[in-house]
Amino acid sequence: MINSLLKGGLLILKHIEPLINLLPIGVIIFDQKYKIYFKNSKALNFLEEYTKKVEVKDSIEDLLKLVEKEDIQKISLNTTKDFMINSFVLERHEDNIVYGIIIYDCEKICSFISNVNFQEVKLILDSVQEAITIDDKNGNTVWVNKACEQLYEIKREDLIGKNIDTLEKIGVFSHSVAKEVFRKKQQISILHNNKKGKRVLTTGTPILDVDGNIKQVVSTSRDITELIVLKNELEDIQNELEELREKQQVIMNDFIIESQEMKDILLLAKRLSQVDSTVLITGESGVGKGEIAKYIHQSGPRSNHSLIKVNCGAIPESLLESELFGYEYGAFTGSKKQGKMGLFELAHKGTIFLDEIGELPLNLQVKILQVIQDKEIQKVGGITTIPVDVRIIAATNKDLQNMVHEKKFREDLFYRLNVVPIHIPCLHERPEDIFPLIRHFLRKYNKKFNLVKRIDSNAVAILLKYPWPGNVRELENIIERVVITTKQDIILPQNLPNYIISEGDNSSDIKVPTSTVNLKDTIEEVEKQIIHKAVIKYKTTREVAKALGVSQPTIVRKINKYKITEADLSDCDSSAG
Repeated sequence: MINSLLKGGLLILKHIEPLINLLPIGVIIFDQKYKIYFKNSKALNFLEEYTKKVEVKDSIEDLLKLVEKEDIQKISLNTTKDFMINSFVLERHEDNIVYGIIIYDCEKICSFISNVNFQEVKLILDSVQEAITIDDKNGNTVWVNKACEQLYEIKREDLIGKNIDTLEKIGVFSHSVAKEVFRKKQQISILHNNKKGKRVLTTGTPILDVDGNIKQVVSTSRDITELIVLKNELEDIQNELEELREKQQVIMNDFIIESQEMKDILLLAKRLSQVDSTVLITGESGVGKGEIAKYIHQSGPRSNHSLIKVNCGAIPESLLESELFGYEYGAFTGSKKQGKMGLFELAHKGTIFLDEIGELPLNLQVKILQVIQDKEIQKVGGITTIPVDVRIIAATNKDLQNMVHEKKFREDLFYRLNVVPIHIPCLHERPEDIFPLIRHFLRKYNKKFNLVKRIDSNAVAILLKYPWPGNVRELENIIERVVITTKQDIILPQNLPNYIISEGDNSSDIKVPTSTVNLKDTIEEVEKQIIHKAVIKYKTTREVAKALGVSQPTIVRKINKYKITEADLSDCDSSAG
């Protein structure tokens, strides 16, 4: 095996092989198993001559065995031609070693050195598209090629002899890579600007003397402005695709969903919108029961008529009956002469949404039951009945069945309301929805307050760990608060309320990845760690679900999604397979 760094080096060698072939040397890269990764044409010619001379099977392998033992070998192919082979270790990787060897004809190399025309070498470098700069050990520019003049828009004579500090000050480039090379004594790559604002990628390579000191720095630069423009355009396209994907998540009335549980609930609500059956929506406060009721009304044939919302727990008991059913003149002291129309009459042909119906007193529960059964109401103080065509949707955060057992809620009304129940899970039972909701509310309040706030991945990780007792309503309030109160553009963990940070500290053993810029990947990694730690601790899917406050099917799905092995579970309840 060879590592990625060496693979990159081999790729470069193959690209510059024509330049290598201008020199009278052969180059071979091989490993200790005598697998050859690279050889140029001159090395190939040498091996052919060597094979003919030796005339034995595996002669090349024998040669490689010979050269790997010593740094320098001398081999004579005939009486007039001597070759020197210089070998060196390129890489040590686990149980394998990669060698490099350079082969040269002694006579030819001496002739080449004595006859080389350095002016021709400069002409070759001037034909290269990349800008090349050579600085001496003091940071003074000693030579640049033509591409360097074009990239930095300055004449060669105005560069040569100038120190890198001076060139920085006059704005030829915003940052000198040679400075970094001198400081760190290694190859460095940086992204900086030229004086025209073009983005330039520059790599500086140190040339060392026999004592290991830097005697020169060779820098190569390339204008990547167009690449960055293309990258930004690609990011814009990706953002547009992400927005389109999020719009698909907004399924009527601003429902931001990712979890399968909520998708199933909306599909059921869509079907119920087409019939007039009474619906009972249950779930904790803040989960969105009112939004589901609104969605059912607006998706059905009654959408052209009124949706009347009644919070049964917010109206005083003494006024509730007259609010619901209206009253006739003289029904009580202070009643209006013309009487008053009740909310059921106002909802005629439409829908009435009885929120917090568990707060309804027993005497009014009887009247609601009569409306459901007889489709008519009687006003307070009235003697006649009034027919009403109204759909009833009820909602509660209480356990009505338990209230029936405690004689606090009528059993017959419960069964009339509970024809088609919809239970909305709390937010911590559907963690997949938290991040889409964060992004939605962030966009909503950025637009409302004309801001451009973003949220740090570590802050998101803390929000994911928080149990959200106030559910979606609490999450929205928190995002609105931090958008308003955070001074900088990025919302950091310290900008969150202390009680949310403290809750996050309970899971301090969860590691938030910092190497990725993809927020969704960060969130999934944190969720995976939480579930994996719970699996190890509790062993069964039932116990894991109980500990994390989610349903067992959710845990099973997450275990499959994150490929958490069954070895971590002593009893998978036959569900994680």
